[in-house]
Amino acid sequence: MTLRALLPGAAALAGAGAVGAGVALGVAFGVGGLGTAKTIETVRDVSVPASSVSDTFANPSRLLTIGQIYREVAPGVVQITATSRVVTPADPFFNPFGPTVQTEKALGSGFVIDKAGHIVTNYHVIAGATSVRVSFSNNESFKAQVVGKDPTTDLAVLRVNASSRALTPLVLGDSDRVQVGDQVIAIGNPFGLTRSVTAGIVSALQRQITSPNQYTIDHIIQTDAAINHGNSGGPLISTSGQVIGVNAQIDTASTAEQNNAGIGFAIPSNTVETVVGQLLKTGHAEHPFLGVEPQTITPVLARILHLPTVGGMLVEKVEPGSGAEKAGLRGGTTQVTVSGESYTLGGDIIVKIDGAPVSSLATLRDLVAARKPGDTMTLTIYRSSTGSSSWKLMDVNVKLGRQPSSPSG
Repeated sequence: MTLRALLPGAAALAGAGAVGAGVALGVAFGVGGLGTAKTIETVRDVSVPASSVSDTFANPSRLLTIGQIYREVAPGVVQITATSRVVTPADPFFNPFGPTVQTEKALGSGFVIDKAGHIVTNYHVIAGATSVRVSFSNNESFKAQVVGKDPTTDLAVLRVNASSRALTPLVLGDSDRVQVGDQVIAIGNPFGLTRSVTAGIVSALQRQITSPNQYTIDHIIQTDAAINHGNSGGPLISTSGQVIGVNAQIDTASTAEQNNAGIGFAIPSNTVETVVGQLLKTGHAEHPFLGVEPQTITPVLARILHLPTVGGMLVEKVEPGSGAEKAGLRGGTTQVTVSGESYTLGGDIIVKIDGAPVSSLATLRDLVAARKPGDTMTLTIYRSSTGSSSWKLMDVNVKLGRQPSSPSG
């Protein structure tokens, strides 16, 4: 299958869940994502401005019909047109008179979050754009200012200078409360067909997708509600009329197919709230960065390799200049293959962070993402003595850095 962004003309995003990207542990998503929450992003000290939507509409216990949701929510969903310039270099065979400059337009979706004219969409909708315009239900179009953007979570905030009467803010729900099987609807502009509504269920939780800058986004919500190219940035809505996610990618059966196959992915609303709060305040989001590439230890692996613990994370690599390196954490030096899987041994083994057991990569990412750059974490590790098979249990304090712009630095 092939993961694709939902923007017409945009390149498909890379496949989900690559270890090398997220494991540098600069991923602060709860996004959880696209999927989770409150504990995975930087501490939620900045809130999205409250909307003016009525308390009854914002009540998560109230169940609405699809028609009611559409009438309430659709006026707050917008179409985004991003214009960019593409330079084609000179080529003696295909472009002998170049370089040439072409103007390209791409359509996406977004939704209003307050009466000040702020709009949430995907980063990949407006990435590289020289101008952005936002269209409302009455076909009135406004030039939009890019307030902030975060490629790591594929989110962006725009602002339009529109009358408050023209703005219908949507309510962000609590994506931590979402369960598999919940009914959801999506509203967006697939293939430029404005304000189309589709319905489905939450097919799965805790998925992973790859962000535009190649970090892993955790806690993604999977849905079978039909979403296609042009739905990017549009809301995924609960039966109470609250936004529980931002539609971002689809999974297609092959690289040749680009339409809905019943597998869509949405960034969870709790991630949206955290990141958007930072974008409104500073124009960018900061994600904590530990600076290690770990590999999960299984009981079978521990027995075969005679490791001191049946759980934890092997530190295979320590990123140069990171907080992990400055704290003296050690990466592996010897590569071995067990049951067809490669491991790099000889480095430290992380078993706890701030006293909490670490048994999986997701747990490690979440514990790191719950902190801020500059925070200090206490890692409980096993370290082998040089030239010896004995292990020493010890604590190491690591000051978290800021996530690089890409996993490669």
